[in-house]
Amino acid sequence: MATQGLDTAPDVLADPPLLERVLANLVPNAIRHSPAGSPVTIGASALAGRVELRIIDRGPGIQLPYRERAFEPFQRLGDTDNTTGLGLGLALSRGLTEAMGGTLTPEYTLGGGLTMVVSPVHRGRTPHGRTAVGAEPVAAGRRR
Repeated sequence: MATQGLDTAPDVLADPPLLERVLANLVPNAIRHSPAGSPVTIGASALAGRVELRIIDRGPGIQLPYRERAFEPFQRLGDTDNTTGLGLGLALSRGLTEAMGGTLTPEYTLGGGLTMVVSPVHRGRTPHGRTAVGAEPVAAGRRR
């Protein structure tokens, strides 16, 4: 697994266990859907008052018409391997991210694959000016 920008990203105001749970769902998904020998990249950057965490894989991706559907509970988008989960991970991850005042969105990965963008708020406020639920500063690149 490769990382980009985690050492230079600003701290985020987030609930550490919730953010950890989001990443614990997204990273294994990316690994599972990546071709063997293809690394998953985790990156961070600051943009317009937010910190964006990107989990990037080189798997088959999700076609644009199905991207929002992937966040529905129990949705597996044709995945027939029922030993890897119930199809709740993305729905849970989006809900937890939104509870912290952030967003979780899928993007096309240049060259093929999928990028999941987790955008928690930094500098102490949600988009509506309120402190996020259970929020405390979390340093990018370090686990608490």
